[in-house]
Amino acid sequence: SAPANGAPPPTSYLPPLRSPSVRPSLPPYSRWVGLLQALRRRQTPPGDLAGAGEGAPSPGAKSQQPGTRAAATSRAQSISDSDFHLRMGRDYDPMEIDDQKQQQLEVTAAVPEGFNTDYLRVYYGKLFPYGDFFKWLCYGNDGKHPGCDQSYVGRREFSFTLENDIYLRFQSFDTATELESSIKEKCPFKIDIGPVYSVDPSKRHAYAQSGNNVFVPVERELIFDIDISDYDDVRYCCSGADVCRDCWPLMTIAIKILDTSLRDDFGFSHILWVYSGRRGVHCWVCDSRARKLSNEQRAAIADYFRVYKGGENALKKVSLAGPVLHPFLARSYMDVLKTFFEDRLLLNQQLFASEERCRKILDLIPDESVASEVHDKWQGNRRSSISKEDVNATRWEQLKMTLQSGKKAQGLRRCVEEIVFSYTYPRLDMEVSKHMNHLLKAPFCIHPKTGRVCVPIDPSNCDDFDPAAVPTLSQLLGELNATGFQTDPENNWERTSLGKSISFFRTSFLHPLLKACKEELESAYSAKLQQSKNSLDW
Repeated sequence: SAPANGAPPPTSYLPPLRSPSVRPSLPPYSRWVGLLQALRRRQTPPGDLAGAGEGAPSPGAKSQQPGTRAAATSRAQSISDSDFHLRMGRDYDPMEIDDQKQQQLEVTAAVPEGFNTDYLRVYYGKLFPYGDFFKWLCYGNDGKHPGCDQSYVGRREFSFTLENDIYLRFQSFDTATELESSIKEKCPFKIDIGPVYSVDPSKRHAYAQSGNNVFVPVERELIFDIDISDYDDVRYCCSGADVCRDCWPLMTIAIKILDTSLRDDFGFSHILWVYSGRRGVHCWVCDSRARKLSNEQRAAIADYFRVYKGGENALKKVSLAGPVLHPFLARSYMDVLKTFFEDRLLLNQQLFASEERCRKILDLIPDESVASEVHDKWQGNRRSSISKEDVNATRWEQLKMTLQSGKKAQGLRRCVEEIVFSYTYPRLDMEVSKHMNHLLKAPFCIHPKTGRVCVPIDPSNCDDFDPAAVPTLSQLLGELNATGFQTDPENNWERTSLGKSISFFRTSFLHPLLKACKEELESAYSAKLQQSKNSLDW
């Protein structure tokens, strides 16, 4: 039976690591929960909730004290209308369903070995850093300072993707305890973070008749999303969501380019880089100035970074016009891109190792006669591939020499740089950065397709980051099994592979951010007092 006080099952109840062909035996507590879930599914009226498998709460249901078996039974048998936003009919709200391209659900029936709901519940119960996570999103508004906006975090949207593709939007929480209780109860496969709205998003229906400007996003971090799959035309080791040590450095280059510019060109300081858990990286710019940007200002910043353009079928997607490069582009090329392209990408991706790959680069030369000349030189030097000299380096030097000399060199002065930018420059999902209401996966989630944690990345040491070394859900539970639980759950993560990531998040990002937030609150409050004093003096 379940513990009477609602406490998590003891260490011996930790689900064993799963083998490919053996289903883990469930402990008594988990069997009890499983029976409740089966009963809940059996009692769900057909068609009541599309795809959710949950029954609506009975009218006049009495509230139960948290932590009791009765409360657990009540939660298992009923989920309130405010939790689920998939109903159709009079309660239907088109704002609750994201555009398909914007919110591509990542939960599928096939999940990796070691990823299941039992494991995820232990992770949420023992390792997820609720305190630090919530403090970050409060931005100093959770204290007793008279300048705090106590409603701030309660107007933030959270989105949960549950098992079986159940999608919950417009969740909101006033305290870290509420957030923790909801995550532990619902056990989301994915957590997304949205903007801060003008009103509590969970109560938006109350303002439906008040006009278009009542329920609107008013604040949101400036975010960037970069996926390795967008580089499939320039990487030959992997494709799609697959990634390896030869192509992951493209993500490292993106971090270096954007992080340097965000700090040096825009003056932002509080920037969080996060591994997506599978195939890319996310960037959160959390300065107060960044959070208050309008959609137009966000679009302008995104366009500042936009170099890679053109449709899917366009041969040339980078065009560097003008007599000189923009200082940001010139710095990126000389400090990062040129060296990376020549020292690593050429060899790692074997860019000139076949006729097809050579043709792809020749297509970037706007003058056909020059492209033909380069091709003839390569044809006459085909045997270099069996010599000690690498064919990729040889052909690249021949291409540069041809483009930078001769009568047509002036007209092709940007061609070498355009080739390098085409193969190395960051490829952003522009729509993610342009709009305040776009959701982005939260740090420290578990990716359901890899089982890996979405850990922060240190931009100053991003060369050392290895996605294959990121801890997995089954690995973390194995480490907990090996060391045993502590009486203080706050210390559990310190004894796992997740410890360094949480420590970095806390010391390098959260503490400096909260210090800046406190200074801003005090400054704004002092200015407000001074303004009031001046009004009284007048």
